[in-house]
Amino acid sequence: MRIIFAGTPDFAAAHLQAILDSEHEVVAVYSQPDRPSGRGKKLTPSAVKSLGLANNLPIEQPVKFSDEGAAETLAGYEADIMVVVAYGLLLPEHILSIPKLGCINVHGSILPKWRGAAPIQRAIWAGDNETGVAIMQMDKGLDTGDVLHIARLPIDAEDTSASLYNKLAELGPKALVKTLSDFANYTPQTQDDAQATYAKKLSKAEAKCNWQLSALQLARNVRAFNPWPVVWFEKDTQAIKIWRADVVETTNSPKKANGEVIEYAKNGLIVQCEEGCLVIHEIQLPNKKRQSIADVVNGKPDLFACGEILS
Repeated sequence: MRIIFAGTPDFAAAHLQAILDSEHEVVAVYSQPDRPSGRGKKLTPSAVKSLGLANNLPIEQPVKFSDEGAAETLAGYEADIMVVVAYGLLLPEHILSIPKLGCINVHGSILPKWRGAAPIQRAIWAGDNETGVAIMQMDKGLDTGDVLHIARLPIDAEDTSASLYNKLAELGPKALVKTLSDFANYTPQTQDDAQATYAKKLSKAEAKCNWQLSALQLARNVRAFNPWPVVWFEKDTQAIKIWRADVVETTNSPKKANGEVIEYAKNGLIVQCEEGCLVIHEIQLPNKKRQSIADVVNGKPDLFACGEILS
């Protein structure tokens, strides 16, 4: 196949590399415009653009596909198919029909579950046992197109969004190349809209620790919001981030107040939640590096006090 590839971050670059290593021909690479990065705010190309340049491929970076000449430029590559992975730019309906076989997308969930912007994070947040990648024929809806192929992956109890992202970055390229090679043999499966869920974007406000939630949900949040936006709570008007935490059973009778510190010791900071207790193993104080609770206790033995109520 003659393929146009559209993507932006390193997750997408892994898929582009898999196509470059296959029997197919990449005729053009589309990526987001260069963005300011680093202390100097120097314009920096995306991971996909950098990989495309390294392989001497034509690079296109339209701001939007409604720009004059954008459709004609794409059509000029005479592609059989367009592969879209974490591109970040909306493809209008008239663009989807330009390649002979249309456009396909690699989505990080088992569709129709977790359509939308944050499927990897929401799968952990919700306590799902598995996730995967769906190779989908794109249509005008948001992740609503017919599914060609699904590759599944179990979610381990220790998985964070970062670790699951890396696992899917290995699984997705293999599933994509398989789909491209066997494209004519797939029967597109219509998604059941009644089973659809939406993976809304994460926010710093959502990551603020709410001790009215169960310890189980807060532990999921810690994993789901790692590496961004990271669960946090306030102490003395300063934000403290939680990088690693688990659920612990306690025999407190009667139940303590939500947010109350039960124990502050080298084995963890234990805080009462609406249901159960959260044992925090790793935090980050303002303007400091991540530290284990054991190290924090060594340096700041009086930072937390039993009976203290955390905001």
